[in-house]
Amino acid sequence: MLSATLARTALSRGVTAHRLTKNVTFYMNELASSPSGCQNQASEDHKPLMLMLPWLGARPQAVAKYCEIYFRTGFDVLVVESEVQEFLWPRWGLDHGKRLLELLQSERFASRQLLVHAFSIGGYTFTQLLVHVSQDAQKYQSLTNRIKGQVFDSLVVGTLETMATGLGIDVFWNTPILAPALFFFCENDPLSDARATEELIDYWQKRGISITAKKWENSTHAGHLKRHPQEYLVTLELFLQAVQITPLRAKM
Repeated sequence: MLSATLARTALSRGVTAHRLTKNVTFYMNELASSPSGCQNQASEDHKPLMLMLPWLGARPQAVAKYCEIYFRTGFDVLVVESEVQEFLWPRWGLDHGKRLLELLQSERFASRQLLVHAFSIGGYTFTQLLVHVSQDAQKYQSLTNRIKGQVFDSLVVGTLETMATGLGIDVFWNTPILAPALFFFCENDPLSDARATEELIDYWQKRGISITAKKWENSTHAGHLKRHPQEYLVTLELFLQAVQITPLRAKM
């Protein structure tokens, strides 16, 4: 089970794992301290939160490597796994998105700045959350304001025309989240079309969204960190600095 393996990794880093639901685990980073070295409930409530949406069937060891990056950087991490039926039956996916939205609005997380890191089909999970946000933008304005950055790794994307035919997928192109976005992608990924990704990037830039893009000629779907670790980490660190969400004593 993904969460069990990640929990063992987290404990070795001084991070405690809290299983919130079957597919949602909250990793509380107790190593991250305030500049004065002390920690209280107020500082906990305002510690930035990384919302991580892994790819379908992600191996625990692989996801743990990404969690490690954010543990070192000082984030708490909320890992939200997805199941295949959420993609096969859109209504289930929308329900999943609704539950995630409610969780992010709950008292535990309501005051947290957010960074989203979605891999592959995890972008679809995020889209299902956006469907609900777009239906009542005023209700969820505080949430959209709290999202300070978006990272999309190997996004499963088609052209605007093909994606718009799917339930709510045009919501992703016309996202209500205008926070800066970072895209990792490559030319040789059959699941993440490079041309379509570039079309999306261009579309978002015209909407006023600040974009950082890192494209490789050859890489692996949802495996860019493994194939190009130095470039990946440097690009991510610069992005975090740019969106000014790098918390506490950040060393990547």
